[in-house]
Parts: sequence; structure tokens; C-alpha cells
Amino acid sequence: MSGGRTRADGAPGAAGAGRGRRARGALRALVAAGCGAALLAGCAGSGGAEAERVWGPGATGTASGPAEPSEAPSGSGAPAEGGVTVTGTVAEGLRSPWGVAPLPGGDLLVGSRDEGTISRVESGTGRVVPVGEVPGVAAEGEGGLLGLALSPDFASDRLVYAYFTTESDNRIARMRYDERRPAGQRLGAPDTVFRGIPKGFTHNGGRIAFGPDGMLYAGTGEAGRKPLAQDRRSLGGKILRMTPDGQPVHGNPEADSVIYSYGHRNVQGLAWDADKRLWAAEFGQDTWDELNLIRPGANYGWPEAEGKAGRAGFVDPVAVWPTDRASPSGIAWAQGSVWMAGLRGQRLWRIPLDGTKAAAEPRAFLTEEYGRLRTVVPLGGDKLLLVTSETDGRGSPGAGDDRILSLTVR
Repeated sequence: MSGGRTRADGAPGAAGAGRGRRARGALRALVAAGCGAALLAGCAGSGGAEAERVWGPGATGTASGPAEPSEAPSGSGAPAEGGVTVTGTVAEGLRSPWGVAPLPGGDLLVGSRDEGTISRVESGTGRVVPVGEVPGVAAEGEGGLLGLALSPDFASDRLVYAYFTTESDNRIARMRYDERRPAGQRLGAPDTVFRGIPKGFTHNGGRIAFGPDGMLYAGTGEAGRKPLAQDRRSLGGKILRMTPDGQPVHGNPEADSVIYSYGHRNVQGLAWDADKRLWAAEFGQDTWDELNLIRPGANYGWPEAEGKAGRAGFVDPVAVWPTDRASPSGIAWAQGSVWMAGLRGQRLWRIPLDGTKAAAEPRAFLTEEYGRLRTVVPLGGDKLLLVTSETDGRGSPGAGDDRILSLTVR
């Protein structure tokens, strides 16, 4: 990913000019049972059997880390073709939506990057109810209120985690959510669990997610300062793995460090497949955007390599795209494939998997139908949510933007 100009991630390109009017889905209820079941299944998966897996080659007797990705394919891989059906519009009229967290029962928490607020989208009606404002958010450029995630123990602790940009850094805080309080006042005071991630006008990363091991993962950017990605003392250009309290996990690649992988430019997509392997989407600079299979302690090359460099010491991506066809943000795994949202590319990419490799060439869907695409949320089985990003300052918003769409995939 070396050389050339500094590209603002997701900046509009030729694909944005002259695109047709976006399809207008009728307002449709989110299937509450499916959403709630998916969330509860994820919570139930924290700890348990996954926590007992051996971490790393030759490791024995540790229950503290995830396993090294297996090279063996699982089954025959996803079918090469697949498909997407947009089944409805869950919500519309959202302002700069970024992070989304499904609640038990089917409602959604949705964060606004530029306004620093969180709202609740009611399933069945699409009604948007203010939840509260995250104190200290400094929205500028690609910074602001970014990723959201629910505690694995949300049913009992009611904690919502947020990754956001302040005047000095990017950080992660958690807040207690109390839906019994009046609208707009349902967030408790933030408890900062992690701070000091470099901030910039661009490349702030921002995706957070709890893994199958119950640990909190965060994708960061190098804040526009390329050397940070290779600097093992910096938190920029990394994937981080920490406890829910923000502490290093025993069994991470380096003792007393939250750094899980490095050499990244700007990670905004994190997802686990059925075999609990971690995948990440990453913005390239001038040439190649990437989908990477993440290995603990591995170096993904930036700024010395962009795309499939084939260089010793660097891990090549599993799939790459020209930057005007992707500019990837959120990803999700469903039906044997990774589904990747494209901002500048204005399309949803399907990457069918066969173990640790792509089973076929990636295929694009919804090209230029809904504009810039920011976040993909798995709901279990063949159900996904897709969040548009036309009101982030780089799109061409129309009536109803931004919106959350419900999808069925195969």
C-alpha cells in the first residue's frame, strides 16, 4: 500500500456521478425473533468451548486466546454465485449512521458519527427514539462516534460500548443503558475502558466487536501517519484485542499488550466465520482495498506493501479490489460468505469462502442502487442489515437518506 497520494477513505469517485435513483423499499418490520435470537446466540457463545481452544501453534494448557486460523477448508466452500434480496426498509431519515448494535427483542441502537448521539430504532414501526449523547465526541473528517457493541453480558449489565474520537485521541468507553428513563436520557455516564489510540482527520478505524472468545476487538487506523502502522509501540494501524475492561488478554502475541495484528492502514470491518476465524476489511491507498484473514501477531504490510505483494514477512490479503470499486467499511459473515459494504464503490460485495481462501471471485450486488454503504450487521442465518452512508459529507443524499435495509442473502 505504498506511495502516491493520500486518499481520503471512501471519498466519492466516478461511480457516484450519474448513478440512478436508489430503490425505495416499503417500510417493513424487522423480524424481532430472528434479531433477538441472533444476539442471544452471540452472547451465549462468549466463553464456553471457545475459551478452551488452544491458542497458537504448539501452545498447550491455555484457555486465554483464540486458535490460530486453520489452513484446512471446512466443507466444500460457499457456492460461487449467491444472491441478495432487499426485503424492506427498517429505518430512514438517519444522520451519518455508523455503528449499529441489535438489542434483544429486535430493536436496534444506532450511532450518529457527526452528531455523537445514539438512537433506538423500534422494530415493527421503524420509529427512531433518541437514547442519549456520548460526551466528549469531537466529530471532524472521518472521526466522531464510530463503532458500537453490546456487552456479552448485556442482559444483566446493560452496557453499551462505543469507539469515538475526542479532541486528543480515539478511545473506547462503556455506558449503562436504561430504557426506563426518558427518551434522550437513557445513557449513563461513560466509563472509559481504553484510550490513547491515535486520531487524525482521516484513518481513525473505529469498528469494535466482541469475539467468540468474549474479548473486545477494535480496528484502528494510522491516523494519516504511515509509520505508525509498523510501530509496535503505537496503537495506530492495528487490530486490538482486550478484555471487556480494556486490559491486555493473557495469550495475546506480546505480554501486556493489546496489539493483536499490525501493519494495517485503516480497519473498519471485523467479522468471524463459522469456524471462529477473524476477517477484517481494510482501506488501501491508491491501488488495492483488502479483505484479510487475521492471524495473531502477523504483519499485514502497510505502508511497505499494498495488496498482494508476495513479500516475506507480510501476510497477503485473501481478496483485493481497486479502490474505486470498494473503499470497504463494515463486513459480516453469513451463508458461507463474507459480505462487505463499499463506500466509494457503492456496492455490496460477496466473498464466498472455502476455509481460509476465497472459493470463487468476489461478486458485487446493489451497485449504485442505494449509494454509499457503511455497515453490515448479521442477524443470524440468511438475514443481514445494511446501512447506507449518504449523509456523511461525501455522498449525494436524497429523500429518506440515510436508511437501514433488511436483506436476505444466499
